[in-house]
Amino acid sequence: MALSPTPAQRRVVAAADPGTGRLRGTEAQLAGLVKRGLAFRHPRPPHDHFLTPAGHRIREAGGEPEIPVASAAASQDVSPAPAAREVFAARVGGEPSVAGAAGDARLREVRGAWQGLLELRRMTHPDGSTDRPCAWERSHLVRAAALALEAAGHRPAGPDGGNGDGDGGGYRVRATPQPEAVAVHEPDGAALRACAETLERAGWQVGEHTEPRSRARYLLASPRKV
Repeated sequence: MALSPTPAQRRVVAAADPGTGRLRGTEAQLAGLVKRGLAFRHPRPPHDHFLTPAGHRIREAGGEPEIPVASAAASQDVSPAPAAREVFAARVGGEPSVAGAAGDARLREVRGAWQGLLELRRMTHPDGSTDRPCAWERSHLVRAAALALEAAGHRPAGPDGGNGDGDGGGYRVRATPQPEAVAVHEPDGAALRACAETLERAGWQVGEHTEPRSRARYLLASPRKV
């Protein structure tokens, strides 16, 4: 279970710059927030500390930590902090039906996670750009691609292969043997092409391929580097 922030750490989070998430506090307070996955130390001088997407959610909601897919704390090398357990996860398709997996609350949660991921891109790219995946996404390919799709409104496949509407559709994002590549499956051709467009807008390189045996079409997507 992720550690809850102390009252002093909550005050630091509440006082963060609302635009950039920049933090001010003692070294112990800032280190504690990094350990909890609520802040990261910028890799470039002057090595200021900033809120992660999870930290922004705490600041906005004023509640207990709820770590979204993009919220693991980035350390000096922008790698996730192992102490933080992620509660939020984008739907990759095929998960068991769970309460809260659909509806307005879920939509707000997914969009919040996506905005947090864009902020993580901005803060960790040397040029401050948000148009291409960051280091966190490259180390969490399936979840990163799934977040881009779910945040754009695409429907994930249900546990029975359908999306809950009885039409048997829905995307599935899966790992592949290829480095830095995921496969996206969607039985509906138009929906598959729409997934490709979404991923391209999110900074992924996408190609459409055919499975040799089933002849089904699928996408192969990789994070764009430039």
